[in-house]
Formats: sequence, C-alpha cells, structure tokens
Amino acid sequence: MAKKLVAVGLLGTQLDLGKGADRWERWRPSVSLCRFDDLVVDRFELLSQKRFAGLARQVAEDIAAVSPETEVVIHDVPFRDPWDFEEVYGRLHDFARSYPFDPETEDYLVHMTTGTHVAQICLFLLTESHHIPGKLVQTAPPRRQRQDGGPGTYSIIDLDLSRYDRLASRFQLEQQADLSFLKSGIETRNARFNALIERIERVAIASTAPILLTGPTGAGKSQLARRIYELKHRRRQIEGPFVEVNCATLRGDQAMSALFGHVKGAFTGAAKDRPGLLRSADRGVLFLDEIGELGADEQAMLLRAIEEKRFLPVGTDKEVASDFQLIAGTNRELLRRVQDGSFREDLLARINLWTFDLPGLRDRREDIEPNLDYELESWTRATGNRVAFNREARRRFLDFATRADAAWSGNFRDFNAAVTRMATLAQGGRIDEALVAEEVARLRSGWAGFDRADRGFDLSTVLDRAKLARLDEFDQA
Repeated sequence: MAKKLVAVGLLGTQLDLGKGADRWERWRPSVSLCRFDDLVVDRFELLSQKRFAGLARQVAEDIAAVSPETEVVIHDVPFRDPWDFEEVYGRLHDFARSYPFDPETEDYLVHMTTGTHVAQICLFLLTESHHIPGKLVQTAPPRRQRQDGGPGTYSIIDLDLSRYDRLASRFQLEQQADLSFLKSGIETRNARFNALIERIERVAIASTAPILLTGPTGAGKSQLARRIYELKHRRRQIEGPFVEVNCATLRGDQAMSALFGHVKGAFTGAAKDRPGLLRSADRGVLFLDEIGELGADEQAMLLRAIEEKRFLPVGTDKEVASDFQLIAGTNRELLRRVQDGSFREDLLARINLWTFDLPGLRDRREDIEPNLDYELESWTRATGNRVAFNREARRRFLDFATRADAAWSGNFRDFNAAVTRMATLAQGGRIDEALVAEEVARLRSGWAGFDRADRGFDLSTVLDRAKLARLDEFDQA
C-alpha cells in the first residue's frame, strides 16, 4: 500500500493573499503546491495564526477547488512576533513535538517558500534535526505568468547528504584531511590506531563533552589533545585558547590557586589577583594531563566547574564562570584509584563519557617507519638541516626498532630522542651504520635499567616479602 503524502507549511500572509476571481491569476505558493500532477498531496497541515483565519479558510477552499483529494487541516500557531527567533522556534518546536507523525504510513514534505525568513530557518532546523521526519520542498512561480497563474515549479531537498554523491565525496575528503591532521600528517598503518583516530575525529567535531585520553607515558596524549583543539578551532567551534597543565606539577596550597585562581590577599604572597587556568581556558580547551594526580579538594572543585561552568577562586565567595571543554590525560588506571579512595568516583563518571586508550609504540610497530620519516622531516624544519639514513643504516635501525624485544618503554619520547641523537651526530647529514649501532646499544642499556627497576628483583633478595609489602612504590624505587 502506497504511503500518503503530507505537506506541512506556513500560511503566506502576503504570497498566499488573493481575493475575487483575480486571485487565480496570481501565483500563490500554498495553493500551487497542490496543483502538480506528479505530486499529489493527500493532506496539507497549514500553520496559521488566528488573526489570519479568514485568509487560511480561503486558501483551504481554493486548495479543495484545485485538488479535491487534498485534506487541509488548519493549525493555530500563535506568533506574537514572527521575526523573533526564540519565539518562532519554540512555537514550531511545540507543534513538531505534539504532532502524531507516522513515517511508517506517511511521507512528509516541509514547504519552505512561505513565512518569514526566521520561520523558514526554524522549519529547516526542525527538519534537519528530524523533529519533523521529512524532506524540504520549495516552490517557485512560472517564468512567464500565465492567465491562470500556473503552478510554477517545485524541487524536493533531502537533507540526508549521503544521498548526494558529490557532497558525500566532499565530506569524505574533508574527513580524510581531518584524520591526517589529527595524526600530524603521518600515514599510520596500524588498524586499531587508525580506527581510534577516526572515532576521536567524529567526537571532537560533534561534542563538547569531556574527553579522557589514557595510555602509557609518551604515547602522544599531549600532542593529540592540542591537535583536537586545533581541529575544533579550524572548524570555528571554539575561539578561546588551549591551556595545558601537568597535574603532577601541582602540589599543596598552590594547586588550588593555579587551577581556580585567587584574589589579592587570599594568602601570604598573593600580591595581586590571579585568574587561574580554568578561567584562562574560557571558550577554549583545558588539557589536564595526569589528572589522576589531583588532590581531593581540587577534584571536588573541578567536578563542579565541569558540571556548572562556575567555581570559586581562592579567597573569595564570589563565583566566576568559565565555559571550557575539558580534555584529560592519564597513564594511571583511574578505576583502581577510585577503588583505593584516591580519585572521586563521580568525577571519573563525569569525564569518562568519551575515553580513548592510546596504544604505546610497541603495539604499533607497523607505524615505526612512517614515524621515522616524520621525525626526520621535523628535524629538518626545526634546524634547517636535512638528515637522512644511508640504505643499510635505515634497514638496520628499522629491523631493531620493530623487533618484538624492542621495549620502547618511553614510547615516542624514546623514539624522538633516538632520532634526535642520531641526527645531531650525523656528519654531512648522513646517519650511518656506526651511529645506528651506538644508538641501539644506548636504547638497550636504558630499557634494561628500567626493566630491573620495574621488577624490583634486587629488593626481594635483601628484604622478605612482608617487609617489602610495607614499602610504598616511591620508597621501593
């Protein structure tokens, strides 16, 4: 059974106007919409105002004359000011929410030709957001006005942009550019990492909710956070600054002041007002790296600032506001910290909406070669000196770097440091096998030291298990 076609449109208080027999010589959009042989409207939901009730009845009668199969239902939509965006959107939104749309049995067209420009924009927004589950239809007068007014022309616009091949291709190219931007232009090959970046790109563009980046130290959380900010800034979604702080550097009384600011005289040494990092990030992005290191008081204040966009600077009972997007980073297991009481469960719940776990370099071995090229290009841009491997040296370094026993305990920090050392020592801009062998020995020695420290085997030879268990990790190190 074919679906019924239902049109939703505003009464045109000027364009639909017409009296006497002369009205048939004029092009009237609402009437003309029901005159097309290839577009049979079964029902017209005509949105009007009580003060134009006479015109609405006239239009309904004229539609019945030209299209007897069309039922016209007149709805009172009481605009006091049809140019007031807030009022018009509110009234049309109320109509859309209360109307019994039935997409299973009916198709809907939203007529965009009548009404004020404000009303047309509101209808567009409600259709785009699927509050009205239909397509747009625009009508236009005939090029040459005929004696009978003529129905003119119509065009239907489907807001599902994926249906438009050229538009879909353009959006795909734009998305690919965004993905490349988030990856600093590196043609990464790791499927898990590429899928992760694709999801981050979608979330970054569509959401202002907090983002949590997890992963080992050196996995690139800080760089990715800045790239997310720059992507949103390029899209004109934010206009404020990127403010970054490593929470592990915030200690004692100064932590509250650094984050939330203080007023002059709040404590000894507070010689002037300080805005604080949260306020500095207003309309921008605040990146709190190592968020798991925040103290209990700072966590409580931060939770309120995220939820209410308001907080109290140190030394005052006058609230200030800051509308920032939070990106948090951590190499800790925050759930475990919640369990041991050192991190607030409600704060974790608030920042855990979008969590992305960045893999370490050892889990992305297929990305080592493109990252090597990126590091060499970065060196050239920074120093103005081009450096390259000779063929055998490059092969030997990549063979070592991609081996299963290459720990890369510092991840990209280790990798960047290795390339920097070799590039600095390269004579004539060429990294040879001798430099690679020297760097390989250095990296292996460093990783071995970290491995021994991590395992704590030396301590177990001089302390029994009970004594060792009473030592915290800092004292063990």
